[in-house]
Amino acid sequence: MTSVASSAVNNNNSNVTDAKRHKSSSTANAAFGAGAGLNIKTAEIPEGKTVEDYQRVYNEIATKISEHLDYDHGDGYFGQLVRNAWHASGTYAVADNSGGSYYGSMIFEPEEFDFQNKGTSIARSFLTSIHVQNPWISRGDLWTLGGVAGVQECNGPKIKWRPGRVDDNTGTKAAPSGRIPDGEGDARYVRDFFSRMGFNDRETVALIGAHVLGRCHTHVSGYDGPWGDDSNNFTNDFYERLVGKWHLKNWDGRKQYEDDDTNLYMMLPSDMALKEDSNFYKYVQEYAKDVDLWFKDFADAYSKLLEKGIEFPEDNKPIEFKTLHEQTVPS
Repeated sequence: MTSVASSAVNNNNSNVTDAKRHKSSSTANAAFGAGAGLNIKTAEIPEGKTVEDYQRVYNEIATKISEHLDYDHGDGYFGQLVRNAWHASGTYAVADNSGGSYYGSMIFEPEEFDFQNKGTSIARSFLTSIHVQNPWISRGDLWTLGGVAGVQECNGPKIKWRPGRVDDNTGTKAAPSGRIPDGEGDARYVRDFFSRMGFNDRETVALIGAHVLGRCHTHVSGYDGPWGDDSNNFTNDFYERLVGKWHLKNWDGRKQYEDDDTNLYMMLPSDMALKEDSNFYKYVQEYAKDVDLWFKDFADAYSKLLEKGIEFPEDNKPIEFKTLHEQTVPS
């Protein structure tokens, strides 16, 4: 058996690049932690748990995904799981190192009842049976691992992931409302929100590309429809469509856009902001042309998102999980 602490992933080069890219954010975080001594969240792996234990949980999530591919117009649970992990992590604020996925706090108010978190309970309910079978895994680890499976099992890139989030069951660690972006935001709003978490423009655009999965529902968000054809397949379709022509949808719901060609697909105002802002748009164009580039940038940014605010001991190395397909195909 291989312990989590001793598992190694060949990610030194990407870590060096990462460190340079976010030197200012990391420095701000470190300075705050050292000066104030607050909100230090150190990963703690349950005693005796190994890489194999986490791979087994991953496999249970992936298997359940494969058993419900017809869910929600054939979208499956991919988008639901990715969104839940995103929202559990996206409450992070670099200024005081608060929020993030560490405490598994999304089941407590006010975080649970934040309007932007409406519908995330679907993914958490989906994962309940997995948690019953594996009561040793924390909520934060389970939710973020579910997001990893959601990406990888629909042909997405490998997401490096580390365990050790620790549940808070007092409810005192729940994030305040308003920490998750609203779909009506303009470019300045989007940039400010992602900057609060320590992301630059490239990472912001890369993360929003996850909108390729799933769809919006009026009873949940007030918006309606899928972003494109690949709602159950991780591709750069979101960017390819965004560079096309769109118009305001004429309806009684919230402001959204529909494509000129078919009127079947939608974009949020915050999606269109990526097209209207020149610095955002240059990355949209890059990702529309180069899916491999987007996969790389998304994998880096999503992994960081899931780990925001957490200090990982040096021996807690990132894990790359094998998909179900990889485990069944002869090597």
